[in-house]
Amino acid sequence: MNQQQSYPDHPDRFTYWFQVLSRESLTGRCYWEVEGRRSLFGYNDKSWSLDCYTERYTFYHNNNLTPVSGPVSSGIGVYLDHRAGILSFYSVAETMTLLHRVKTTFTQPLHAGIFVNNENSTFVNLK
Repeated sequence: MNQQQSYPDHPDRFTYWFQVLSRESLTGRCYWEVEGRRSLFGYNDKSWSLDCYTERYTFYHNNNLTPVSGPVSSGIGVYLDHRAGILSFYSVAETMTLLHRVKTTFTQPLHAGIFVNNENSTFVNLK
């Protein structure tokens, strides 16, 4: 954007990093893809992220990082089974390759999120 937009204050708005969350919470089984390579989620116990930076993947949750190996692609597929507590990340190219899977208990509604930067991150196939 070339001009700054003015929006009313909202207590849930990110004020420092350019991040966005899906409007609707995700329940049941959901799959979406993200084109883009970085996020700033995963630094608390309520968010998870898989970053691709300098051609390497890193999984973040609760301010802990875990190196993840796998084929680097421009898209990351994310599968959520809210009731089963499964969150899976895939490298999406000609084939899908499982990169990392989390098994946990989700206690709050979840939202898909992306960090918006010069790489033009976007949601693709949010279902």
